[in-house]
Amino acid sequence: MSSRRPFKNPHAEAEQFRRRAALGFLAVALALVGLGAWYFRLQVLQHADYSTRSEANRIRPRPVVPARGMIYDRQGRLLAENLPAFRLDVTPDKAGDLDALLSELGQVIALSEDEIAHFRKERKSGRGFLPVTLKLRLSDEEMAAFAVNRWRFPGVELQPYLTRHYPYGDLFSHVIGYVGRVDEDDLAKLGDGGAALSHIGKTGIERSYEEMLRGQVGYEQIETNVQGRALRTVGRVPARPGADLRLSIDAELQRAAVAAFGELEGTAVAMDPRTGEILALVSLPGFDPNLFVNGISHDDYRALMDNPSRPQFNRAVLGGVAPGSTLKPFLALAGLDSGIRKPEDRTLSTGMFHLPGTSRGWGDSHRGGHGWTDARKSIADSVNTYYYQLALDMGIGRIQEYLGRYGFGQPSGIDLAGENTGILPSPAWKLKNRKERWYPGDTVNISIGQGDWKVTPLQMVRGTGALADGGRLRRPHLVDARRDRFDAPWAPLPQPAPGQISDSPADLQVVGEGMVMTVHGPGGTARAIGTGIPYRIAGKTGTAQVVSRRGTAAVDPRSLPMHLRHRALFIGYAPADDPQIAVAVAVEGGGYGGSTAAPIARAIFDAWLLGKLPAGMEPIDGVDAPGCAGEAADCPPATAPSTVPAPAATASAGASSTPPSSVADVETPSAASAQRSPALASDRNPSANSLGNWARLHNAVPVRAASGVSAAEAPAASPRVADPASGPRVPPPPDAEDDR
Repeated sequence: MSSRRPFKNPHAEAEQFRRRAALGFLAVALALVGLGAWYFRLQVLQHADYSTRSEANRIRPRPVVPARGMIYDRQGRLLAENLPAFRLDVTPDKAGDLDALLSELGQVIALSEDEIAHFRKERKSGRGFLPVTLKLRLSDEEMAAFAVNRWRFPGVELQPYLTRHYPYGDLFSHVIGYVGRVDEDDLAKLGDGGAALSHIGKTGIERSYEEMLRGQVGYEQIETNVQGRALRTVGRVPARPGADLRLSIDAELQRAAVAAFGELEGTAVAMDPRTGEILALVSLPGFDPNLFVNGISHDDYRALMDNPSRPQFNRAVLGGVAPGSTLKPFLALAGLDSGIRKPEDRTLSTGMFHLPGTSRGWGDSHRGGHGWTDARKSIADSVNTYYYQLALDMGIGRIQEYLGRYGFGQPSGIDLAGENTGILPSPAWKLKNRKERWYPGDTVNISIGQGDWKVTPLQMVRGTGALADGGRLRRPHLVDARRDRFDAPWAPLPQPAPGQISDSPADLQVVGEGMVMTVHGPGGTARAIGTGIPYRIAGKTGTAQVVSRRGTAAVDPRSLPMHLRHRALFIGYAPADDPQIAVAVAVEGGGYGGSTAAPIARAIFDAWLLGKLPAGMEPIDGVDAPGCAGEAADCPPATAPSTVPAPAATASAGASSTPPSSVADVETPSAASAQRSPALASDRNPSANSLGNWARLHNAVPVRAASGVSAAEAPAASPRVADPASGPRVPPPPDAEDDR
C-alpha cells in the first residue's frame, strides 16, 4: 500500500478561507449593527427613562408635611394649635441590626416599651427604605444626647415637625376631639399620598374636617452624594397648609356650663336658635385629648377604659335618653297643629288615669290631680293626664308623623361623626326590635316621654330652638367659618335652609306661653329658677326614669343608688320675648329636672345673657366680661327696676293669662347681636358678640335671689372638684316633686 501524502488543493483551501472570512465578517457586522442598535436604544429611545433613573440616584424627593389648620372659638381664642417639636426616625435598610440598634439607642435616649412595640409594629407593615418614627417629641436634653452620639447610629435621624396641642385640655375634648398617629387603616384610606403624614384626626372636629385641616403634602428635591447625605435643595413643590376653622363655640360659656354641673355628670348643649350655631357643648366627664396626640401610654389608656363614667363617650352626640316631660311642649304643638286640640280645650286631671277596661293606672305628678287643664297649664304644671288623653285621641300614627317633623328619630345633622339617630317609638319599630305588637298602653307611655323613647340632647336643643325661632328647624353646627391663610378674611360656611315644624304662629305662641309659665307661673315646675332675673325664661322640666315604678307607686330617686336614679332634664330658651339662646340639659342620676337640671340651665342663661360667670372663676382674657355682672362703677345700681314685667298668674285652674312675650313675635335677631366677630385679635369686635351682650343692650343687671345668692353663682373655680352643694341647687317645689 502506498504511503504517499495526498497533494494539497490550493484552490479549495482558498475558497474555504473566503467562505469562513465572509461568515466571520458577517457575524462581526451583525454584532456591530446590534451593538449600534442597542446604543441607539439606550441613548435615544430610552434616554428619558435612564436619565430619570440617573437623576434619582443624585436627587432624592423628600415630602414636606403641611402645617395643620388651627381651630379658634368665636372670639378668636385658640383651641387647637401647632407646636414645634423633634421626633426620632429610623430607616430600617440603613440601620442594620435593629435589635442591637434599639438596645444601644435606649442607653442614650429613654425608650418606653410602648414606643418600641409601636415601632416594631410599624416596621413590619412598612417598607424598609421608608423611615419609621421611633420616638415623638424629644426633650432638649434628649436631642443634645443624640446629637453627640449621632455617628454611632446610621439610619437614625432627628426630624422637625409640628405637634398638635390643645390648650384647654378636657374642656373641649368632645368638641375638638384629637389627632392620633396614622395606623394601617388610615394609610389604606389615604393611599400613597398619606405615607408622609404622621397624624390624622381621630374624633370630633379634627375628624369631621380632616381634609380641610390637613392641607396638601408638598415635596423637596434634595441633591445627595454617593453616601446618600443631603447636599442641597434643587427644587421644591410647596405644601399647602390646612385651613383654619372658627367655631361658634364660646370658650367662656363652655367653662361656665361645666362649672354649673359641679361634680354631677351629664351633658348640656346651648344653641343660638336664630342661626343654629352651637354656643356650648358639654359632655361630662371629659378627658385630656393631649394624651392621644403622640400615642397614649398603656396605663393612661387603661385608666380611661376602666372608668365606669366612660369619659371618652360623647353623651351629647352618641348618647340618648328618654325625654320625659320635655316632650310635652312638642306633643302639645302636635295636638294643636293637627286640630285634635284647641288652646282652650280642657282635660280633667284627678291624679290617676285609666284605660277603659283596665285596672292599671297612670299617675299624675300630683297624686290629688291638677283639676281642669288646658294646653298652657299642661306644659307649665306638667300635667300627665292631659297628654295621656291627647295621645290616645291623636293615635300613634299621627304622633309619629308630627314628632318626626320636629326632628326626633333622625340625626340633627351636626358636623360631628357618629351621631345617634335616637328612637321614635312606633308599632313598626316595636315589632322589629321587640317582636311584639303595639298596645294602647304603649301610646300612653310615650305621651310623657317614657317607654322606648331615645332622644339626644342635640335633638332636644334643635327642637327647642325651632319653638323659639318661629318654627324654623335649623341644622346645629359647630364650624362657623374658614380661612385658607392667616391674613385671609374668614369665609362663612354655608348652611342648609331651615325646615318648618309649624305653619301656625298662634299655636307656637300658646306653647311658648306655657313654657314661660313653667318658670314664671305660680304652679310651674321650674319656678324656683325664675327668681331675681331681669329676663324671662321659657322652659320645660323633665325626669326620665331609669328603673320602673313599683306597681302604681312612684319611686323616689333619692332612695336609689346614683347610677339608678332618674335622669334630670330641662329644655328652654331666653329671653322669652327675644330668644338668643336655647339650652338642653341632661343630668345623669340627677333626680328631678326642676331641682337639678333647671338650675344648670339658669347658670348658662346668666352667663350668656348677663356675662355672669360662676363664683371664683376668672375671665379667660383677664378682663371682666362686657356685661354688667358685678359692682363696677359704670354698672347700673342693683336696685334699678327690672325691665321685665312681673310674671302673670293663672286666673283659675282652667285658664291662664297671656304673658307679654310672644314666641311668634321673634322673627329676626337684632342687628347688634347678629354680628359675628372675626378670630383675629386685630379685628375682633367683642362688644357685638360676647357674654353679656343682652345685658349691655338692655342696661340690665342680675338681681340676687331671696337667699342672697344668685342661681348663677355656681360651683367654685375648679369645675370638676366643686362642691355640688355650693352650686345652683334649688329644692323641688313642694307641689311639683315629680315633673314627669
